[in-house]
Amino acid sequence: MIPVKVKEIAFDAAMNPVLLLADEKDNRMLPIWIGPFEAQSIALALEGASLGRPLTHDLLKTICDRTGAKVASVIISDVRDGTYYAELHLQVNNQEIVIDSRPSDAVALALRTVTPIYITEKVADYALTPEELYSQEASEETRIRRLSEERKLH
Repeated sequence: MIPVKVKEIAFDAAMNPVLLLADEKDNRMLPIWIGPFEAQSIALALEGASLGRPLTHDLLKTICDRTGAKVASVIISDVRDGTYYAELHLQVNNQEIVIDSRPSDAVALALRTVTPIYITEKVADYALTPEELYSQEASEETRIRRLSEERKLH
């Protein structure tokens, strides 16, 4: 397992939101195309902001808190047919429960519960790319071309 962190929410040339996960040294990035609602939820969690009423991921956190379930880890575990798969690892009554999840939902919950995020070696080998392709120093043309050439995964 490779620990990763949320680097940022970026946008491709068509203004589709892209979740950028980075390895611990910020050397390599994993782009995952996500929906706009999930992007907003992740951005709010990164900023520590609240809308007053709970979003879906806030509700999930509250359910975990009130039932004694602890989100132990999030693992982006697989990529099949252009789609990433994630797992929520919960601790409930001294028992581990693994729940299938979309990566964007798992990451949004992980940010709210301060839970570690990991990717498998398979996912890393398939899609982890050098960070400089996404940096501000890269020319806009290079970044846009690179993002649009990425295997568009979600």
